[in-house]
Amino acid sequence: MSLGTQTAASDGAEYLLTAARFELMPFDSFDDEIDQLPDGASIAITTSPKLGIERTIERTEEAAAAGYEVIPHIAARYIEGPEQLEEIARRLTEAGVTDIFVPGGDKEEPVGEFESAYDLLVALDDLEYEFEEVGITGYPEGHDFLSEETLAEAMDKKAPYATYIVTQLCYDPETILAWIEGLRERGIDLPVEIGIPGVMNYQKLLKISRKVGVGDSVKFLRKTTGIFGFVKELVGSRGRYKPDDLIDGLAPYVDDDTYKIRGIHVYTFNQTDDLERWRQNRLS
Repeated sequence: MSLGTQTAASDGAEYLLTAARFELMPFDSFDDEIDQLPDGASIAITTSPKLGIERTIERTEEAAAAGYEVIPHIAARYIEGPEQLEEIARRLTEAGVTDIFVPGGDKEEPVGEFESAYDLLVALDDLEYEFEEVGITGYPEGHDFLSEETLAEAMDKKAPYATYIVTQLCYDPETILAWIEGLRERGIDLPVEIGIPGVMNYQKLLKISRKVGVGDSVKFLRKTTGIFGFVKELVGSRGRYKPDDLIDGLAPYVDDDTYKIRGIHVYTFNQTDDLERWRQNRLS
C-alpha cells in the first residue's frame, strides 16, 4: 500500500468514526445508553414491536430537547393511517427533527393501511410537513422473505422519495461495496450510510445476526483460519466482537464518488459503553 493510499485509508477511518450515527432502541435502558455517547451525537431511534411508534416519538422528543441530533424510525406497519402520520410529522417538526428513517417495519400484520415503506413515503409526500433528509433501507445480502427482484423493484420505487440509504447489518466490506456498485449500475445514486455492528459479545452478536437474517457475511467472522481462527479471535478478544475489519475495509472508499459513503450507522443494540470506549481508542 502506497503512502498516499495509507493516508487516504487513515483519513477515511477517522471520518467514519467521527461522523458515526448510533442506533438505540427505546427501552428502559435508553437514558443510560445515550449518556455514554458524545453530547450532540447523531442518534437513530428504532421502533419497537412491543412498545410501538409512540415510544419512539417520545424518546425522540426527549433526546432532541437534550441537544442530540435525532433520527426516528418511522416504521410504516406501525402507523394507523394518514391522520396519525400527520400528527407524528407535526410533533417531530416541533421538536426540531429534520431527518427521518422510513423502514417497512418487522410487524407481521400492519396496524393500519401502510403495508410498506413505499406506501408511507407517498403519504409523507402529501403532507404539509417536510423533512430535509429521508432515509430508506438497503439489503446488501438480500432478505429472508423477499427475492432480489422484489427488493430491486422496491428500491426503485422508494428512491425518488429518499435522500439516502441505510444498509442492513453486514459484516463484510466487499459485500457492501459490491452491492453499492450494483445500485449505481441501476442508476440509483443516493448516498449510502453503512450499517455495522457495534462492540459486543460474539455469541449475542451471532444470535442477533441470525434473527435479523444476515447471510454469508457471518462467515466473515471466521475468515482467517476457519472455525479455529474464529475461536482464537473470540478467545483473544475476550469474547467480544469489534468492527475494526469493517472500518478498515471501508475507509479507502470514503472519498470515492462512485460509492458516496455518507457514514456509518452503528447498530449498538444498546451496548454503548463498550462501543464508545472502542471508538475513542481508535480515534486516539
